[in-house]
Amino acid sequence: MGNRAGRSDFEWVYTDQPHTQRRKEMLAKYPAIKALMRPDPYLKWTVTAMVLAQLLACWLAQGLAWRWLFFCAYALGGCVNHSLTLAIHDISHNTAFGTGRPSRNRWFAIFANLPVGLPYAASFKKYHVDHHRYLGGDGLDVDVPTYFEGRLFCTPARKLLWLALQPFFYTLRPLCVHPKAMTRMELCNALVQLAADATIYALWGLKPVVYLLASSLLGLGLHPISGHFVAEHYMFLKGHETYSYYGPLNWITFNVGYHMEHHDFPSIPSCNLPLGRRKGHEAHGVPDWRTRR
Repeated sequence: MGNRAGRSDFEWVYTDQPHTQRRKEMLAKYPAIKALMRPDPYLKWTVTAMVLAQLLACWLAQGLAWRWLFFCAYALGGCVNHSLTLAIHDISHNTAFGTGRPSRNRWFAIFANLPVGLPYAASFKKYHVDHHRYLGGDGLDVDVPTYFEGRLFCTPARKLLWLALQPFFYTLRPLCVHPKAMTRMELCNALVQLAADATIYALWGLKPVVYLLASSLLGLGLHPISGHFVAEHYMFLKGHETYSYYGPLNWITFNVGYHMEHHDFPSIPSCNLPLGRRKGHEAHGVPDWRTRR
């Protein structure tokens, strides 16, 4: 567990990210893909049901012993809250109400944020635009671990710790790598979240609030669903920066595994990404990450 990683630096590439050019080529060859760029009619209902389910769980958490509260937070709440963060990812591309209603999408993302316990949605959208525009760009794409992280978490045991602390690095890294001024929507997000947390505390006490926070921290940390953090953009094959996963976890993660397809066509909602893959399969020439050796 103490062996250090063989690499001592990042893989530096001096060409533009490939998705923009591939998008042009695929649309020229498969114009029918444009028909998939429409709002997901079921997303708002699915997210609403998930938010209500977590509110019900909060009510039930009042009577739980602490050990069972944390067990439920990991086994149940962690799955729901992680899935909600991926729904927020989908909504950040205006897939709930369409590109013509950006305000509705932003406020709905704040609604989806409520069970997460901490304000997340507005800040995520602000930085996620850069992730698509400057994929892997030094100092621009805050999804890329810092040099400090790479140097410190260089053994299997430390990497395990890094995975467990993923929510903290995901939150703090933008503030260190590419800080931006707070927006009005971020302030609204924070106020709405604070009001929701305070209401839950006033109605049902401390345990439901701890349940929501533990669900987010555990579900986004060392959790089976969190594998997509590593699978999406860590270089398993030289020359390829984006990978897809087509397994069953996509059923509960809004098809986040279709990540090659998502970066090629960010305007396609998650429900249509499998259709996009079938339409342009030969253009997505990189097999999913499970086949890597």
